[in-house]
Amino acid sequence: MHTWKLVIERAARGNAAPDRRVEKSEAQWREQLTPDQFRVMRQAGTERAFSSEMCGLFEPGIYDCAGCGTPLFDASHKFESHSGWPSFTQPLQDNVVNYLNDGSHGMVRIEATCATCDAHLGHVFPDGPPPTGLRYCINALSLEKSKG
Repeated sequence: MHTWKLVIERAARGNAAPDRRVEKSEAQWREQLTPDQFRVMRQAGTERAFSSEMCGLFEPGIYDCAGCGTPLFDASHKFESHSGWPSFTQPLQDNVVNYLNDGSHGMVRIEATCATCDAHLGHVFPDGPPPTGLRYCINALSLEKSKG
């Protein structure tokens, strides 16, 4: 189980190695993703709060990276954060989310990226519910519900 201490340590010292890597050129990403997905996932943008119906969906299943298909989060760890973005308490596996220190916009935050393809997912905060106390605040554009 991930903790805030682990998140901070990984952001400072390095992340767990992913099972695989997916690397594409900017042109390949632009061809695959919608313009909004590209802005969020490849340029670390943020979608407008409450812009996706995914925030209020809580049916069972797995949420994959919209860029590379890596399974990232289980719906059983999803919760209503009232933040305007889908929120989870932990990733599906230890090595699917990377943590990076983010000092942009005059804030100090921890960015969450896909460990497989480096897509920007969102940010992690230490204000979530038990058992982890974490809130993975994730852009819905970075996720797709698994078809499998």
